[in-house]
Amino acid sequence: MKDFRVLRVWEKSHQLVLDIYAISKNFPKNELFGLVSQIRRSAVSIPSNISEGCGRLSDAELAKFMVIASGSASELEYQLLLSKYLHFLSLDEYEKLANDLTEIHKMLNSFIKKLNTK
Repeated sequence: MKDFRVLRVWEKSHQLVLDIYAISKNFPKNELFGLVSQIRRSAVSIPSNISEGCGRLSDAELAKFMVIASGSASELEYQLLLSKYLHFLSLDEYEKLANDLTEIHKMLNSFIKKLNTK
């Protein structure tokens, strides 16, 4: 069992969740149960799966949850792009979130490769 709080990828994904919650407060109210809910759930899924994987007993199980977290990151990537096209996010907001998400995705992929080579 690993302490997820010491993982840099968990820290960055946790911060992304905080940023997503702050920014999505400005989305149209009629999107609260639509896109806002989807974006928040996708974002929360990333550090949640990292946390759950760290509670598992093997590296293979941890890798499985990292793959799930990566899938959630891909889902969030599209939802942020859609939010930009719908003008719910400014270009600056989108670029910051997208850059953070790209870095998280790279970190997850690197971690998965490391776990799978053990």
